[in-house]
Amino acid sequence: MSRLQSLLTGCTAVIVFSLFSLSAVKAEEYSLDELYRISLERSERIMISREDLYITAREKDRAFSALLPRLTAYGTYTQYTTSKMIASGQYIQPDHSTAWGLRLDQSFSVSGRELTAYSISRANIEKGRYDLAAMQESYLLQVANAYYDLVRAKKTLEIAKANRERLQKHRDAAEIRLKVGEVTKTDLLRAEAELSGAESQLIRAENTWQFSKAFLARAAGIEGDYDIRESAAPAAKDYTLPALRETALRERPELKSSEVRKKVSEDEVSYTKGAYWPTMAIQGVYNKVDNKPENFFQNKESIYGSASLNFPFFEGGLRIAEVRQAEARQRQAQLQYEDLKKTVGIQVESAYFDFQTQKGVLSSLSDKLAFAKDNYNSVSKQYEYGLANSIDVIDANTLLLTSESQLTDAQYAYQLSLVSLQRATGTFLPAVTQKGPAE
Repeated sequence: MSRLQSLLTGCTAVIVFSLFSLSAVKAEEYSLDELYRISLERSERIMISREDLYITAREKDRAFSALLPRLTAYGTYTQYTTSKMIASGQYIQPDHSTAWGLRLDQSFSVSGRELTAYSISRANIEKGRYDLAAMQESYLLQVANAYYDLVRAKKTLEIAKANRERLQKHRDAAEIRLKVGEVTKTDLLRAEAELSGAESQLIRAENTWQFSKAFLARAAGIEGDYDIRESAAPAAKDYTLPALRETALRERPELKSSEVRKKVSEDEVSYTKGAYWPTMAIQGVYNKVDNKPENFFQNKESIYGSASLNFPFFEGGLRIAEVRQAEARQRQAQLQYEDLKKTVGIQVESAYFDFQTQKGVLSSLSDKLAFAKDNYNSVSKQYEYGLANSIDVIDANTLLLTSESQLTDAQYAYQLSLVSLQRATGTFLPAVTQKGPAE
């Protein structure tokens, strides 16, 4: 009896351990919003852009340091080969000498170039933030593409499995009818050929699903096995093209960055023209000297200040060339801004019409699928009673398979068109970052 109890206890332990292991290795599920947040945290490309912004912020610190005076401490020790003295007994060269002191230096341009440089560095930080936002939106759009590709591949795999099951049933039905002499062997061979084709389609669908899963994991920074939860489609609104264009011109981070760049180019012209003005340098020094042996007439301690004005009259045309370069860059920035506005307008128009197209296609393909399902069910029943042949069943199944595949493609193309429309108008990243964890 005790032996039986030990056996039962051991089996129970094995079952509990197996259940615990299965729960431990259960694949993590992610929604699209969760994938967005993971991507923003783990993407190397986004982290590189954040480091660029950090570097730009430190450039502001460098520009600010030029506005502050520089305080330097110094000290020297000199050992001579021998001391020297004159006839009166005064040393003109000691055995050794020690000198130390503090120096305060400040130089600045009369034109205020340092202030202009500091203003440029602050504007570049703002530009860097917009560049980072544009980078994040572009990357999240790639994640959305990879997500919908995986969802589409998963749905295609389900359709391929259902297609194989339908053709398997048809092949079995054809075999039964062949045995009772209701059909010829041609019907069975055709059914087997269609079933073989469905098997190959299933293999391709499985491989596509596996590749899409790996690609999404790479894009989102996911490690290990995982699965996805199908998210609800983004809410579609009554979009109008003029309103979308206006939103894009107001919200697109690329346009904001280009506008800041245009302002920076104007400041750079002012900064470069500041080279025509003289440079002022101010210096304050505390100096102490200690010689051994000492000289009676030596000045052991001194405090002094000085000011200098430096004005280069001729430098070979360097300043003229630099100013002309800065003015050319300013014109470039203006042209780039105008060109980007036109490009953004085209992107918005393209995304809008793609959305309208997918919306219309989705409605018509839903009707087509409903018809294809009814048609297949009717033809299948007719085949069972000998009112339809094998070709009719295969044609009906092909129509159903095509309708399912087309509707699946249209559904996720429609959802992706909504995301692309948000990206084109510059509202994609705010919509992602403002969603709560439950969403």
